[in-house]
Parts: sequence; C-alpha cells; structure tokens
Amino acid sequence: MRHASASNETMENSSLTMTDLFKICTQCERLSKKDVGVRIPRPVGNGPSRFIPEKEILQVSKLDKRIQSIFEDAFAVLGRLDNISLVMGFHPQYLENFLKTQHYLLQMDGPLSLHCRHYIGIMAAARHQCTYLVNLHVNDFLQVGGDPKWLNGLEEAPQKLQALGELNKILAHRPWLLTKEHIERLLKAEEHSWSLAELIHVVVLLTLYHSLASFTFGCGINPDIHTDGGHTFRPPSLSGYCACDIANGNGALEEMFGNQQVSELSGEVEVLMEKMKQLQECHDEEEASQEEMATRFEREKTESMLVVTSEDEECVPSRDVSRHFEDPSYGYKDFYRRGEHVPTLRVQDYSWEDHGFSLVNRLYPDFGQLLDEKFQIAYNLTYNTMATHQGVDTSMLRRAIWNYIHCMFGIRYDDYDYGEINQLLDRGFKVYIKTMVRTPEKITKRMYDSFWRQFKHSEKVHVNLLLMEARMQAELLYALRAITRYMT
Repeated sequence: MRHASASNETMENSSLTMTDLFKICTQCERLSKKDVGVRIPRPVGNGPSRFIPEKEILQVSKLDKRIQSIFEDAFAVLGRLDNISLVMGFHPQYLENFLKTQHYLLQMDGPLSLHCRHYIGIMAAARHQCTYLVNLHVNDFLQVGGDPKWLNGLEEAPQKLQALGELNKILAHRPWLLTKEHIERLLKAEEHSWSLAELIHVVVLLTLYHSLASFTFGCGINPDIHTDGGHTFRPPSLSGYCACDIANGNGALEEMFGNQQVSELSGEVEVLMEKMKQLQECHDEEEASQEEMATRFEREKTESMLVVTSEDEECVPSRDVSRHFEDPSYGYKDFYRRGEHVPTLRVQDYSWEDHGFSLVNRLYPDFGQLLDEKFQIAYNLTYNTMATHQGVDTSMLRRAIWNYIHCMFGIRYDDYDYGEINQLLDRGFKVYIKTMVRTPEKITKRMYDSFWRQFKHSEKVHVNLLLMEARMQAELLYALRAITRYMT
C-alpha cells in the first residue's frame, strides 16, 4: 500500500521538534532565545493527563526500550507525539497496533480523501464535545489542504458530508436504531451519494473517534502543546519536566502541592480475587440453563439502563464544538426515562468474527485484519497481575467488563452467564463504565479516582482501553449489520 499524496505535505508543514513534547527549563529557554531568538511554548497542563501523575507516565518511556522505540517511530512519521500515545505507553503492545491502525486509516491510500477523513474525525469527536480530538483533527485537516470554510460549521461543508449527520448521532448514542434505510439514503443520494467502500471507511472513522473520545475523557487527557489551549509562553513552574531532564535521566521534581491521596478500601483487591475464585468453582460444579442465562442477560440489560451517573447534570455543548454536528439535544440522557427498549442482538446471528470482519476486509482491503488485531490485543491483554498480586488469571474479569459494555448495547453472548457481572463489577464501577461509554464528557477526576482504588494507574488505563474497544466494536456491529441488510 502507498501513502496518500498529501502525507508528505503533512511532514513538510510540521514545525514541531522533540522539545515541543515537554516543558522547557529556564536554562534551555535562555539558550534557545540566544541561539534562535524565539519564544518557546510550554504545555498548559501538568503532563499528558489530569488524572495520572506526570512522572508515572514519563517513567514508563524512560525504563522501557520498546516504548522508546515506538515513540521515536511515531515522532518520525507524524512530527509529534500526542498525549493519548504517551498515556497508552503503559501498554506498548496495544499502542504499537493503535498507531499502525491510525496511520493506515488516516494516511494510507483508501476510499476517502485525506481532508474528508479528518473532517469526519472532527464530526465524530464533536458529538461528545471532545475538544482535544476536535482540535487535533482541525490542525490535520488544514495541513492536508482542507477548506477552512468547512470549519465554520457543518452547514458550510459539502452536502455529501452534511448527510452523515444522522449516521453520526445514531451511532454515537443509539446505534441499535440504525437500519438499512439509513444506509440506502446515503448510497442513493444522486449526486451526493456515497459508495459502499467509502461508507465502510466512514463508519470505521465515526466509531473509532466516538470511542477514542471515551478514552480521552476517561484518562483526563490534557491538550497537546501544538493545539488551541494547549500551550502558554508564561515562565515554567518548578513542577515541570524539561526535555533535558529526560535526556539526562533526571527524575521529576516533587510536585509543588503534593499528590492527593485517595482513601483505599481495605482488601478491595482480595475480595475481588476471592469472587473470581468462587465463580470459577461454580463453573466447574454446575452450569446454568440457556433459559436462565437468557433471563440473566435481560435483567442485566434492563438494570444497565437504570444505572444513573452521579454526575448527571446537563452538559450543553459550546458553539465551538456543536457547529460540527447536527441536533445537539439528541443523546442517551432520555433513553431509560422514556421507557425505550433496546432490542437484543445475538452474537450468534451477527458477530464481528463471522460477519463484520469479512465485510470490512472486502470493501476496505487489509483494514479488517488491522481492526481485528486491535480488538484481540485489547481483549486478551494481560500481565497476570492485580494491584500488587502476581500470577493472577484476569480473563474472567476482562470478559465481564467487555460483555457488560456489549450488554448495554443489547448485544448478547449465548454462552456467557451474565450473573457474573454483578459479582465482579460493583455499582460504582458500573457508573464509571456507563458514563465512559454513554456520556464520556461527564467523566471527572473524582469518578476516575473512585473506582478500583487499590489498582495502579496502568491498570485503570487498561480498563479504559477495554471500554474503548468494546464500545467501538458494538457500534461497528450495528453499522455493518445495517450495511449487510442493505446489500442482501
């Protein structure tokens, strides 16, 4: 496969250097001013994440040679290293695949033009008011020759892109409502119609950036230095890393205000491990009937609709974000209150492995394989640890998290006992999951701190990767099923 033509322009237009990734100490700034005569921008946020101490994130890249190599390769290709990648650096196997997928989706030859890809990314991220991703793709959109007028609002974009507004909102909030009629309207819109290959590219972009918005909010990602709101020219604080600190191997200075400690639940991890052990023993002794498992699924699906986030205030999108999508009032917030019912999609009837994978690979060659690898890595990723405990089989817990998210979308696995979910996921964790998947813009540091309080930050990032990929696959399943129904 070849790079799309504008990718070289992206590299040429990039003026960032490695020093743009970190804060600059006073000595380095003085030398830079003397030698170059320019002011040096510094990140506004204290590190890549508002939720995770900066020194923990940077320590990973300092100690792990594989991460250093991945970061260097990413910087060589993109001319920057964004904060999402720095946080994902806790999990190098996943990050490597994620960057490869992003590169293929945004820069390699494909059905859509480069500027359209970034504009669709803007539309998807704006749906969840994710200014971080919006600003990232606004910059990339302009770098690859996108028309600045389109950024004034969706109504300024071509009619063909405007027509994606309904698909965008349904996939983001209620993907089970997508039908073959929605697909038909996009494919038979006369001069504004999309091809099947283009539409596959579109739905992958939309589902990716809806789910990546969840990860961005869930990890408290700070703006990148080169985007709006991400930098300042004010003097550096004493708490910052400088690029020379990284090069010289110096540790981070102690944060001026100290680390806020969160009270831990005594024995939280041990209790969870004991529940996993008991469930495994129950598996070995007896298995619930199909009727009972179906009942447990329906009960869990109904209960998931009734889980109300503690941060359930109204979020009104700003004009800067809402201009990129239609119908800002459309969302998930009224869903359970209006008594709507989520229909059940049995994985045995339509699954990624047996149906979606082949459809994507047929219409967007090779990309189905990349997506499948990304899903598999996120689902199977394990270090066999839980907090300070080693040699732990976490497969049961990972499956419960993944299947709970799919249950929220009405997706059922016939061979899974949904009674395990209530055993392994407490109500507070469910509130976090539902907020992350449904209304990620409402995630707060307090919510992040309150779940799994004895676990490491790397483990919480791992959870967020699971949530992101499970959400993306759920949205994608409904989109691909609607396309399949149209084709047949």
